Amino acid sequence: MRLIGNKTHGDLAEIGIVEFINQFMYDFKSIHVGKDLFRAKQNEEDIVIINEISNKEFPVSLKAYGDGPLQLSTDKNMLLFPYLDSIVNEEISSKLEIEFIFSSEPFKDFGNIHVMPLIYDEKKKKCNIMVFDHEAARLNTAVIKKVSGGMGRMHPVFVFQDENEAYICEVRYGGATANALQRGLWTNTKRAVKYFDSLTNGWIDYSHNLTLVKLFGLALVASEEGHSASNIILQQDIDKLNASANGN
Repeated sequence: MRLIGNKTHGDLAEIGIVEFINQFMYDFKSIHVGKDLFRAKQNEEDIVIINEISNKEFPVSLKAYGDGPLQLSTDKNMLLFPYLDSIVNEEISSKLEIEFIFSSEPFKDFGNIHVMPLIYDEKKKKCNIMVFDHEAARLNTAVIKKVSGGMGRMHPVFVFQDENEAYICEVRYGGATANALQRGLWTNTKRAVKYFDSLTNGWIDYSHNLTLVKLFGLALVASEEGHSASNIILQQDIDKLNASANGN
């Protein structure tokens, strides 16, 4: 997808994952809500996954990031940083105070952020789908420290560490002058690797699919009649993949 462009690959992934769930995951269906009728999203979700047996549904935010800093939430209401700034002078290491912070209103959604990130290393052509373990992060946070300056930062951040002073996550600046990449809840796939679960069981290799890029180009200049004919062929291929996966 990134061969097509950095500004479009995330949007293409959203509709691709929705179709994957609808085609291959029995008892589940998915809806693309990220751009639904061009409305402003109430949450940070891109898709909604629905269990057709229980009728339960949950939102998922899809992200594609290089190995390193990863944004878990934009904190669009700008609650996290101002709250921490009001109660943390330099650092807090009391377990009772830390639990009070996690139980506070600004942190009420800390464990409800459903982010599925595709982490990639373009030089080595490998990728990893890594999910941040919010429960382990909350359980193991032993210190919340205010850190100013360094790494080209204009504003301080609040860093969460475990009892061995290992990095877990951080809350970035949340003031009026902050853009979406300067605020919110962040972690780092290299520094906090033990607080991630890999859905791909580690790193997997990938190669560029230039045929797919060509397909997108042709689709954009073909007629709707051509699209309909192509859809039939593609669905037949997907049906073969399903049958092969089920041993038929």
